[in-house]
Amino acid sequence: MRTLVRRDYDRAFEQVDAVVMPTSPTSAFRIGEKSEDPLLLYLTDVFTVSANLAGLPALSVPCGLTPNTLPIGLQLTGKPFDEATLLRVGDSYERDTNWWKACPNL
Repeated sequence: MRTLVRRDYDRAFEQVDAVVMPTSPTSAFRIGEKSEDPLLLYLTDVFTVSANLAGLPALSVPCGLTPNTLPIGLQLTGKPFDEATLLRVGDSYERDTNWWKACPNL
């Protein structure tokens, strides 16, 4: 499975410097809100698993807030051993947006 996931990323990296996707299939939820449903908690990490399986660097940056002011993350996945490019992409995104300044209502 790791080989197949890595092969898909390798094909993508022939055309792009980074793969961009949501960090999670849902926005953040309030502390304790989903603690009764361990499967749902597990599934919130589903988009981050592929980078781990492929052994690739990844980072998450803020990219917005829901109408209820809960944070939304944007995941960037980079080429093997090319953390510098990945960090430059994340830095450029944050410099060109103001999402990193937004705070959820606590």
